[in-house]
Amino acid sequence: MLCLQAVSSQQNAGPRGRRGAAVRMAEWDASLDHIIPSAVLPPFWAKFLVGFASLVCFAQSYDGDFVFDDSEAIVNNKDLRAETPLGDLWHHDFWGSRLSSNTSHKSYRPLTVLTFRMNYYLSGGFHPVSFHIVNIALHGSISVLLVDVFSVLFGGLQYTSKGRRLNLAPRSSLLAALLFAVHPVHTECVAGVVGRADLLGALFFLLSFLGYCKAFRETNKEGTHSTFWVLLSILLGAVAMLCKEQGITVLGLNAIFDILVIGKLNVLEIVRKVLCKDRSLESPGMLQTGGLLFRMTLLALGGAGVLYVRWKIMGTGPPAFTEVDNPASFADSMLVRAINYNYYYSLNAWLLLCPWWLCFDWSMGCIPLIKSVGDWRVIALAALWFCLIGLICQALCSEDSHKRRILTLGLGFLIIPFLPASNLFFRVGFVVAERVLYLPSAGYCMLLTFGFAVLSKHTKKKKLIAALILGILFLNMLRSVIRSGEWRSEDQLFRSALSVCPLNAKVHYNVGKNLADKGNQTAAIRYYREAVRLNPKYVHAMNNLGNILKERNELQEAEELLSLAVQIQPDFAAAWMNLGIVQNSLKRFQAAEQSYLTAIKHRRKYPDCYYNLGRLYADLNRHVDALNAWRNATVLKPEHSLAWNNMIILLDNTGNLAQAEAVGREALELIPNDHSLMFSLANVLGKSQKYKESEALFLKAIKAHPNTASYHGNLAVLYHRWGHLDLAKKHYEISLRLDPTASGTKENYGLLRRKLEQMQKKNV
Repeated sequence: MLCLQAVSSQQNAGPRGRRGAAVRMAEWDASLDHIIPSAVLPPFWAKFLVGFASLVCFAQSYDGDFVFDDSEAIVNNKDLRAETPLGDLWHHDFWGSRLSSNTSHKSYRPLTVLTFRMNYYLSGGFHPVSFHIVNIALHGSISVLLVDVFSVLFGGLQYTSKGRRLNLAPRSSLLAALLFAVHPVHTECVAGVVGRADLLGALFFLLSFLGYCKAFRETNKEGTHSTFWVLLSILLGAVAMLCKEQGITVLGLNAIFDILVIGKLNVLEIVRKVLCKDRSLESPGMLQTGGLLFRMTLLALGGAGVLYVRWKIMGTGPPAFTEVDNPASFADSMLVRAINYNYYYSLNAWLLLCPWWLCFDWSMGCIPLIKSVGDWRVIALAALWFCLIGLICQALCSEDSHKRRILTLGLGFLIIPFLPASNLFFRVGFVVAERVLYLPSAGYCMLLTFGFAVLSKHTKKKKLIAALILGILFLNMLRSVIRSGEWRSEDQLFRSALSVCPLNAKVHYNVGKNLADKGNQTAAIRYYREAVRLNPKYVHAMNNLGNILKERNELQEAEELLSLAVQIQPDFAAAWMNLGIVQNSLKRFQAAEQSYLTAIKHRRKYPDCYYNLGRLYADLNRHVDALNAWRNATVLKPEHSLAWNNMIILLDNTGNLAQAEAVGREALELIPNDHSLMFSLANVLGKSQKYKESEALFLKAIKAHPNTASYHGNLAVLYHRWGHLDLAKKHYEISLRLDPTASGTKENYGLLRRKLEQMQKKNV
């Protein structure tokens, strides 16, 4: 075999080699002097500028609402509340479900949930401002921390005799940190509260990397390192993983950094020597220089141990995702899967390069599947791999060791944190997700900065390069500000996605749901229908559309939609319950009962379904069954006011006043401020001639809701029975002012007036 001459090795570079590398780095960095003025190069001002830029971009989101996934991960997550033991956080996933549950997403991020819980406790409830402020502060801190990280990645690791690290690339590190701080693709992580998982994961990722760098502070002693800092770096990597799964990938970046910067190994040269069977590979110092082999062993064992523990906690089964979440992963052909995965990579790369089209969700038809190599979108794959192969070749084959190192580290920072989202090792529950680009974008910013430095060094049109960089920074800042505003409310967020992903059924569904919540049913129906048209198996859209049609008394179509939903997803408990409600309204009582029982079969703890089942039994005069159903509802949900009320009313109507009184008192002990329960119990007590106690409850209910006509009307009846006729007259009149159409109140008031007239005549 012919053996080509290798490029000069950097393995045994001593002080002279380090000085040469420093000179080359200074030359590269100086090529940016026309862009970055010397006044902002001191560490304080550089970090202040980066932090200020990040604040300007995302400060607008500070008073935004809880939007999109925030509802499930925060507002509806019981793990945030004080009554949930702290220990449960270690057995639940990010959304509050038990990890052992079949429906769990297996997203194990207990430290992130712990910070949400602290937010909830310190702010006294679900006040989104405090949650948003923490996210903005975290992004600013990460951006500032990246100034130090980029200074190491660009300039290498050199310390003074006093142990202070030198920044050999102040301009490059500042520019890369600025590009990161203002990148619009970060908006989802910063403005969406659930993005804190990515922010915390990134924070500890960077701390782990800087901690690993600390292990080599004694640079003047060849081959030395601090095992303590290596172990601390592994621990911080584990902490990063407990915030977001990507965090563990820092150990891979640490390994590449150690091999290239500390070990100064030339990977291409080693490959050539292996191919040529060069005996120099057999020298004991080849892989053990500076304890490299020992550190690689520590990183490998640490990473494997952490992953094993997480796998044991998570359970042996992977999370279950559906085809709409990630259609490419369900394709039968391996070629189709490979083409689409690579197309997704190219879309992620485009979002980094041109982050103008951003969407909160890219699933459900937003990106149609590529089914053949004849699809024109395959061009995007070719463009991506053309660029990647070119960069990899330069990273391996360039004669400039400094260029090789920067390109390899930049590619490593770009690719390694992205690997968990790549579908290569396991199926993920999304097509494209802007949040997973938070850490990889640092590698992109590093490569982009290096590209600008190369252009500046080899062109005389430096002002044009400066204008280009400033233009990119300005446009990215502008886009970040606009995008932050869109994340402030669900209405703006969902509508912003209509132009980006018009084929995404989930976008139309969310717009429709938001409109329905605001009472605009007509518009909501239009968007729900479009969601079902785009995805004929979208059972949640069918369920919500069926509910609206039921409320508009369009019962036939509502039944058809809900029947189709449970046919597509037989274990969809909510759709079964809603189908039962529609069938009950259509007087198809036997079918309604069967639908309710099927819903309970699929969701054992379903208090609302027990409540509706009780209403059905009450309509059929099956009073015992109705009471049992409502009792089950209150057992599962003690604060279920409607179930308690119906029990009291049914017992009252059937003459069981003592039992009705006992149930009412039990209910008020559990829900002491419920005015409707006060009203129902007051009626029972009045019939039992416990007038004083009944009056007190009526007055409390009226104090809580002074404009409810029935409260005044029934209190007037109490006074009428009690003989307090003037008070009865007063409350009859108030009730009739509030509701002049109440026939019962009119009749009672007429009786009272005739009685008062008769009394006046007797007095005369």
